[in-house]
Formats: sequence, structure tokens, C-alpha cells
Amino acid sequence: MAQHSENRLAADIGGTFTDIVLETPARRHSCKVLTTTAQPELGVLEGIEIVLADAKLEASAIAVLIHGTTLATKALIERKGAKTAFITTEGFRDVLETGYEKRFDHYDLMIDRPKPLVPRTRRYTLRERLAANGDILVPLDEAAIPALVEKLKADEVGAVAIGFLHAYAHDAHEKRVRDILQSQLSDHVTICLSSEVTPEIREYERFSTTCANAYVRPLMAGYLTRLRDELSGRGLRAPLFLMMSGGGLTTLETAARFPIRLVESGPAGGAILASTIARQCGLDEVLSFDMGGTTAKICLLSGGEPERARKFEIARAYRDMKGSGYPVRIPVIEMVEIGAGGGSIARVDRLGRITVGPDSAGSTPGPVCYGRGGSEPAVTDANVALGKIDPAFFAGGKIALDEAGARKALQSAIGDPLKIDGIWPAAGVTEIVEENMANAARVHAIERGKDIGQCTMIAFGGAAPLHACHLAEKLGVERIIVPSGAGVGSAIGFLQAPIAYEITRSAALDLEDFDAARANSLLKAMERDARAVVEPAVGREKLRVTRIADFRYVGQGHEIRVPLPEGPLKSSDGPRLRQAFEKLYRVLYGLIIPKMEIEAVTWSVTVSSTPPQVKRASKPKAARAPKPRKQRQVYDPGLGKLVSMPVYWRFDMPAGARIKGPAIIAENETSTLIGSNFRARLDSLGYIVIEFAKGGR
Repeated sequence: MAQHSENRLAADIGGTFTDIVLETPARRHSCKVLTTTAQPELGVLEGIEIVLADAKLEASAIAVLIHGTTLATKALIERKGAKTAFITTEGFRDVLETGYEKRFDHYDLMIDRPKPLVPRTRRYTLRERLAANGDILVPLDEAAIPALVEKLKADEVGAVAIGFLHAYAHDAHEKRVRDILQSQLSDHVTICLSSEVTPEIREYERFSTTCANAYVRPLMAGYLTRLRDELSGRGLRAPLFLMMSGGGLTTLETAARFPIRLVESGPAGGAILASTIARQCGLDEVLSFDMGGTTAKICLLSGGEPERARKFEIARAYRDMKGSGYPVRIPVIEMVEIGAGGGSIARVDRLGRITVGPDSAGSTPGPVCYGRGGSEPAVTDANVALGKIDPAFFAGGKIALDEAGARKALQSAIGDPLKIDGIWPAAGVTEIVEENMANAARVHAIERGKDIGQCTMIAFGGAAPLHACHLAEKLGVERIIVPSGAGVGSAIGFLQAPIAYEITRSAALDLEDFDAARANSLLKAMERDARAVVEPAVGREKLRVTRIADFRYVGQGHEIRVPLPEGPLKSSDGPRLRQAFEKLYRVLYGLIIPKMEIEAVTWSVTVSSTPPQVKRASKPKAARAPKPRKQRQVYDPGLGKLVSMPVYWRFDMPAGARIKGPAIIAENETSTLIGSNFRARLDSLGYIVIEFAKGGR
């Protein structure tokens, strides 16, 4: 299978850094390069050249390349996609603006919502109407389509989204309109159907997802084609797989057709890494903490699996405010993402408070310490000023940092307005960003009925190991694991992800009189379609099939995802499914509604390659810690002052070595700060295991 082959490459494009990982039978090679925002493929190609040179390999020796990118997300946030038109059923032209027909913030009289990707002037309607059962209530008015084609040509649109009422179940009218448009429009105009992008109920989310897919498809298809051609021209002709938001890999062709499924591909790779580590270390409850250059991502895992959802919001107008963004209905790993990365900009607001993010300096110009023209201090500047980052060895020594410039910018932007100096402007910035992350993690856990204090934190990303100990103290978490290669963790996660594809379809079925035959027929068809995507990439090896249904009490507006048992469903399974639903419902809401009817609304089938066996961690014999490479003055938030910390080189430390905080363990792509209230050891897999020292200081 592709992801088990030797010499595998992974490339993760983030907002600040592009991470490249090359795994060979001998060892792992990795690097971080600044993201080339204008032409993202250039950073990928630069990083690949670095790791190939390091490994002394030719490009032709690579067996597979796995890629994740923020390009689709950035295009949606920055509104830099294709000029898109939307065609819908007469009377539904304004669904994209009416949305949920409610305010996400009831008390803000000046509320702002993101503007629709398709303005009203490019939203068109056709007379047609299918009933929920497929009956034709109003025939499709094909005679009106030629005039519509002329309007699309006059608008010079690059993409068309089509979404009709009840097309999630009955797609004949959508397909007919597409066929006519394809015969009369240029081949360069992309056409997306809601029945293919999101065959689920709820018109607003289905329409918005289809429009978003059409909006980014020309951009993404062009980028992926350019990348493939550039790689091929350099002799790298290995299969190219894309990481999807739901945690699986897919082919370039499928990714180019449904690029909306890539919007959270990077963070998904991090969750897959955390899942692998949880299984290796036998962890049941895990808090995944991924902090990079632009954002921090927090994800909860149970039993080695991250929580999953089928809804995500892009470009929220109000920070952390649900409902203020643009909804897309796609398979996605459930996580909270906040503007709290190394590049997040710090300032003092009108009330005299330090605020951090959500805007980021990115890679251009970057934080002030990068010396690339940045003038506003960021979290990385604060970490440099506090001694947590060695200015001479950032990103493996490839980027020299300007410590004096960082201190000066922090004093000007934070210190002078608040009349503080020395280390305190930088300490204030890191304290705020850590409190922001702690608050987001608490809320995320409470919403899911979890006790965050019972979790083990897995920290990775370029910045997470610097903040993990103090964040753990705030959350009451007593154990942290920092994996090897933590600085490029998401890219490593790509290499551990299965090739997978998820199909979802809406079909209402009551549990009281459960129609097992209809459910089995639907699930069988969905499995067939998912296999058609996965099997060409992995061959005929044994595949894993996961089936889930969304259940709710009849009359409710939202559902709960319930795993379905293996094998064909039986009519007698109604009580069994009710029990499974009510068990989850009680965990989330603390009660159930006895004797209330329950219905399944949406069905999901995921076909994936079999995950590789993981190597289990064991307790090594105690070993002597090496001598530190140097001593450095570093701010310890647990002590609230600068202290002289020993700096250890991670690869000097044998398995079983133990050290006490405060200390720093450095490596090429990140450094791990061991707080004064913690002790650390290396396990048999080379992971840093940090534990709270009982009794405190």
C-alpha cells in the first residue's frame, strides 16, 4: 500500500512555515522553510530539495508524496477564489444570506456577518420543484436556460454552483442543468452540483458548501496540476495524495474535484499524529495541542480516536463566536482553532489590555525578529525576548533572529503604553496567549462532557512545546508527551494517515418501525461509491468500513453521530440503536427523553485502508542524563522570573534519561521548555514524557 512504501515524503503548507518530512528505512529527515505565499509550490519544492540532499537521495527514489495545504482556506478567507455564479430553485435565491434566520449575537446591534461568496447579482433561479419523495411538482423550465447561459457569459464567471431544493435525494434536475451548461459554456468554467458535493438536508449549508467548492476549485485544480508538473519535471513522479479534513488521504483527482474537503488538512494531520501516539502509549483520554506559526489547534481524543464532525465554519467575523462564519458541511476532525500561533500579533487595546491575535504576521513580513520588515511584535518575539528561543538556532539555524529588534518592538507596543519594561512586556504576551488557549480548551472540553484534567496532553508544532507546561498547569493536566519530530508533527501525521473516503447522504428513517431493508440498501450503495474512490489507490487489499448514522429525537434541529454495528442491519435493531443514541445523549446533556420517538437523518460510510500496526512504548531502564550543552537565562512562568536553565540537546539523551525542570530540551525544529514544577524523561520511542512533580516547587 502506498503509505507503507519506503522513502515517503510529506509536505504541510502552513500560514508561516512549510514543513517537509522524508521517511526512509534508515531515518527521518525534516526541515522547515518559510511559506512562499504568492506561489506556495515554491516553498514545497525548496523543502523537498533540502531533505533529499540531506538523505542523499534522488527524487526518483520517492515512492509516495502526501500533501496538505491551507491554500483553499486562505482563498475563502481572503476572497481570492473564482468569480462564481449560483443557480437555484425559484424562490430560494436569498438562502445564502438569510442563513439560519437568527442572529449569532443577540446583543450586538452593529452585527456583521461574512458576505456571501456569491453576490445577489450572480445568483439566478430556474422554475423547477421536486418534492421530498421525488415527485415532480414543477417541471424543469429548460426553455429558460439559454437566456441564463448568456448572463453567465456576460458575467465572465469562472465557476457555477447548482443547488436545487431536495436535490440531496433527487438529483435529476441538477444533472440536467449541468449537462446543458456544459454543452454551451467554455470548458474552462467549472460546474459543481450540491447533490455531489454535499448530498445532505439543510439548504443553507448544502448551498454554501457547494458555492465554496466551486469558488476554490479552479484555484486548487490549477495549483495541484502545477505542483504535479513541477515535481514530475524534477524527476519525482511518485503518486501524490492529499490530506483531507476528515483525517484520510485521497487522490489528486478527487481532491481537485472536491477541494472544499481540504480546508482543514494540516490540523487533521496533527490529530492523526496524536491518535497514533495515543495508541502507542496506551492513552485513553488525550488533549492534542498543536501550536504553529499562525494558529493553535486543540482536539480531544478518546480511545485513540479524535472526535469527528460534518460541519465547519470558515472566516468567522467574531473571534470564537459560533455562527459568525461561513458554514461548510464536510467530514472534519472536531477541534477548536484560535489565532494563537507564533506569528500572532500582540498589542494593547483601548481598555489598556494586552491582546494577542487573531491576525498573524505570517511568513511575510513575519514577526519583528525575522528581520523581514515586520514592525508589530508577535508571540515569537516574546519567546525570543524571554530566552525560550535561541536566536542563533531557530529553524535549525537557517533563520537568524533579531533579539534586540524583538525587545524594542515589545517595549514600544506593549511596555510603553502599560508603563512596564524589562521582561514584563514579553511575559504579559505569553501569559495572555496561554490563557486564551486554556480558555478555548476548557470550553471545548465542557461542550463535549469531558474532564480535561484527566487527559494527557500531546504537544507538537513549532511553538507548542514552549508553552505546554504552563498551559498544562492552567488546565490541571499532569502529563505531557512531546513526540520526536514535534516541530513538523502535522507532516508526520500525514505519513500515518489511511487512504480513505467518506460518503454521506440524508435519508430519514424512524427507529420505532425500523426499515432495515432500506437502510441496508442505502449503506451498500454508499460503500460501493466510497470503494470506487479508495480501491484504485490501494489495490484490493482488505479495507476497513466504518458506518455512522446521525440520530435525533423527532422534532429536534440537531443530531448526534452514532456508530452502527457491523454487518447488515435487522428490523429488530431499533431498540439497540435507541440505547446507543441515548447513552451518548446522556453524556452530552445529562438526561434523556423517555418514550420520545427517534429518527435517523443522515448516514455516513467511510472506506479506508487498514492502518499499520503501531510500535508500543515500553518503560526503558533508567539512564544517566547527558551534560547540558549550555546554560541560558530563560523566563520560567511557574517561578515568575528569569532563571539559569540547562539546555540539553534532544538527541544526546538516551531512552530512560531523566531531568528535572527548569530546563530546555532543544532540537532542530522546536525546543521543549520543562517548567520548574515538572520533570521529564525519554521513553523507549524517544518521546519526551513530562510529568507534574507532586508537591510542586
